[in-house]
Amino acid sequence: MRACVAGAGGFVGHHLVRFLKQEGYWVRGVDTHVPAYEPSTADEFLLLDLREQDACEEAVRDVDEVYQLAATMGGIGFITVFRAEAAWDNVLINTHMLRASLLGGVKRHFFASSACVYPKYRQDEVGVEPLKESDAFPADPEAGYGFEKLFSEQMCAYFLQDYGLETRVARLHNAYGNLTTYEGGREKAPAALCRKIALAKDGDEIEVWGDGKATRSFMYVDDAVKGIYQIMQSSCASPLNLGSSRLVTIDELVGIIAKIAGKEIRIRHNLLKPQGVRGRNSDNTKIKSVLGGWEPTITLEYGLQQTYRWIVGQLAASDRLKH
Repeated sequence: MRACVAGAGGFVGHHLVRFLKQEGYWVRGVDTHVPAYEPSTADEFLLLDLREQDACEEAVRDVDEVYQLAATMGGIGFITVFRAEAAWDNVLINTHMLRASLLGGVKRHFFASSACVYPKYRQDEVGVEPLKESDAFPADPEAGYGFEKLFSEQMCAYFLQDYGLETRVARLHNAYGNLTTYEGGREKAPAALCRKIALAKDGDEIEVWGDGKATRSFMYVDDAVKGIYQIMQSSCASPLNLGSSRLVTIDELVGIIAKIAGKEIRIRHNLLKPQGVRGRNSDNTKIKSVLGGWEPTITLEYGLQQTYRWIVGQLAASDRLKH
């Protein structure tokens, strides 16, 4: 089998390339940049701007499967500020990639959606009910990034209905792990907190955005790529949640990482910073049914341990750890 991984220079895309190679695939990686922290294992890596239709057609040439993970994205500090940029770039990428897959005779097209498609009115309490796939409507997604994802999900459905292109969609819930962005403004909460705690001394105070009571679930990247692959091979064309159903507060996340680091950490909450919805969790009932009982296998503690150690290594290599 031959596959194209769009977004192969990014975090999840890079891990997916490696997973597909282990499954025996020939893989073409595509992105505007190569992976930041280690070379890609792709058989071929093309530097292309997938906002352009001709670039998308080159990306999917002579492949059986397309995994569309390319996106302009980041953590809450990015998606709450750069709404037009995220929506504009991603609508172009996703629609052009769908059309290219159709014209190129691709057998299956996977789209990486997000839990940001879910309505804010279902996520206004810390003790949120786990979100079912059907909860996406009536729609009120995250502005910019979430609206774009929901629109692109619908485009996948239209291409299946109108043209017969086999599309598969996963709504990812907070994937994290090693080889991820951990600084610069686009990092997500687990990586940002790992960096802050790694740089702190025992007994130091770190800043946490919001009041620390907001709740989320987090899924280690190895579980994410296995889930993506299984969804792609399944017969389910409607969107599926892909995430952990374990809910933790942001303060609890800090506590887990601090324990891994062996440090006592004090928290200073910054209520002026964005913190997103109050609570978000994944209802995995549907994916369990479709994939025969699928659940993430990697615990939050183990996944954060791997992530923290990797980020410590990056900081040490740049001579930024002084203690």
